[in-house]
Amino acid sequence: MSFSSKAADMSFMSRVFSRTWSVALWTTGFVWFFGLFFLPGIFLFEAGSQNAVAESTVSHRIIAVATTGMVADMVRAVGGENVEVAQLMASGVDPHLFKPGRHDMLALIKADVIFYNGLLLEGRMTDALARLGDAGRHVVAVSSNIPQDMLFVKPGGATSLQEGHPDPHVWMDPGLWALGVDCVADALCDEDETSCAVFRQRAAVYRGEIESLVSYGNERLTAIPPSKRVLITSHDAFRYFGRRFDLEVVGIQGISTESEAGLREIEELVRLIVGRGVEAVFTESTISPRNIAALRAGVTARGNAVADGGELFADAMGAPGTAEGTYPGMIRHNIETVRAALLGTDNVHKQNVEASKDENTE
Repeated sequence: MSFSSKAADMSFMSRVFSRTWSVALWTTGFVWFFGLFFLPGIFLFEAGSQNAVAESTVSHRIIAVATTGMVADMVRAVGGENVEVAQLMASGVDPHLFKPGRHDMLALIKADVIFYNGLLLEGRMTDALARLGDAGRHVVAVSSNIPQDMLFVKPGGATSLQEGHPDPHVWMDPGLWALGVDCVADALCDEDETSCAVFRQRAAVYRGEIESLVSYGNERLTAIPPSKRVLITSHDAFRYFGRRFDLEVVGIQGISTESEAGLREIEELVRLIVGRGVEAVFTESTISPRNIAALRAGVTARGNAVADGGELFADAMGAPGTAEGTYPGMIRHNIETVRAALLGTDNVHKQNVEASKDENTE
């Protein structure tokens, strides 16, 4: 046999060996992959396997969907590592105007349990949530534990503020919002009875943290004198906050941001600010500041000045990873921002007043 023939034979054997080795590796990898990812699933469904029961107890997580950040914060606090929470509305999203997309609807369909605020806060989503509930899905309004007589009542005895519905911004009163914690714990216990004691324990801790915000707010805001206890914001989201902390609240827009503020409403507020010497007005994180800017301009045109008191969080929390990205942090931020601006002790607040006066003299 010639040298070239031997070389060809060796090349052929090398290719055969290489392919054989590749197949062996592929087969081994497939078996390993199958064993790692599929066999546990098979064993989990094997009713007679004690190992399967132990595995499911450790790995089972409830799939929950929450509409707003405030609701999601509550579900995460009570559920902990036992619950995977998908939040539909990100920071800065207005729940009154939110319209679910295809991805959101898929998340709702796949969820074991769906948590929402209720009282028509979710606006355009309300009908979809109702249909899911009618179809037998586990849908929970965290506001359902709040007694009707604790919902905001307008002077004169009316129980509705707009289109026959109560004010939905109940989370702005920590005392009311704490009542929703048990709604979450009850629903999670229905989904996973074996973890119910853990859910109850976490709920007690979170409820205590929320309730402590009431005393915190009273302590921090009590220093504001009666003549300065006027809170003017972009829309009517702070009535529960005002009732809890004894502040007179006025919003440029109504309780839903779908309503637009007109020239008449802004002019009325200009007269109120000038007549009562209000020193600061507040923007909101989910609403354009243009109405507040128009309000300040109107005050300036009258020969007065009103400061930008800062941005408040109303219909959405702050960015994830920040203090304001949690419900307790959001409420503390609002308390401190209102206190600083209405007391007039914040340096930025004072600078804004002087800047407004300078603009008026030019």
